[in-house]
Amino acid sequence: MISWKIDPNSTVPIYKQLVNLVRASVACGELRKGEVLPSQRQLAKLLGLSRATIVKAMTEMADAGLIDIQERGYKVVLASGRPTPGVLPLAKEVQLDKFGGYVLSYNGAKIIDCRTNEVIYQKTLPGEVIPELYNAAVESNVGIISYDNDCVVVGRELDKYIELEARINHIPLKKVDNFAEYIDYPVNKCLMTGEHEVLLEVQKKLQNKYKSLLSIYFSEPFFLEIMPQNIDKAHSLIKLLNTIGITSEEMVCCGDGFNDISMIEIAGLGVAMENAQDVVKQAADFITYSNDDDGILHVIKKFFK
Repeated sequence: MISWKIDPNSTVPIYKQLVNLVRASVACGELRKGEVLPSQRQLAKLLGLSRATIVKAMTEMADAGLIDIQERGYKVVLASGRPTPGVLPLAKEVQLDKFGGYVLSYNGAKIIDCRTNEVIYQKTLPGEVIPELYNAAVESNVGIISYDNDCVVVGRELDKYIELEARINHIPLKKVDNFAEYIDYPVNKCLMTGEHEVLLEVQKKLQNKYKSLLSIYFSEPFFLEIMPQNIDKAHSLIKLLNTIGITSEEMVCCGDGFNDISMIEIAGLGVAMENAQDVVKQAADFITYSNDDDGILHVIKKFFK
């Protein structure tokens, strides 16, 4: 059992003291490998610290776990529905550039070799559909966005879901007067935002119209992803695996969103987070702890011994 003693007067930041306590406890045998730590909420209450401080400490430990398995020869791929600028900072944190890991962004529409910055696979939306997608968003009164090099391009009025997308990715919003004219460059995806029941109707209409041209699916109940045909995380991961000579049976995939189901299903070990939607859990071979309880770190400790 760890003695959670924090010195508020120390020059060592409190989050770093937490990290050092856990590492020292593992080293001396006080904490067994794979033993469950208190949740972030429990630690915050136990120590009288802010949740933000606990999150920072746990994030550093999870990052250290990902670095550790790369040092042991495993390849790490960050597969995300997020735009590339929203994923690259995390890739830097876990040193994918040093170890030759990969970023799979836009649900797989773009794959980057982090060591060389080479785009090794990319697929973009047909340019002619952008005005039609915008018109569909106007007709159904839902939000629509796409992405520039370093910002979220907003086609209609802001809503809370668009603001959430910008906040998650730590990139600014850019409201444009004419979305269809502004997007005159290749884009990997558009995203429609709104209430789930409304987006379901939009999805049906768009799938009927573009079934041979686009892939249209939810990543969250309020995020409707508009992708090039045959683009999802599984499809792009298979392309990457073929390039680097690894089979899907050798792959461990962890996820919590609707857009993670395809890769969870094809992996040798498909893992759902405890906080995932039920349909995601049903697709998984193993359910780890939630994101709040450092589920990724638990998978590393359990399966990468």
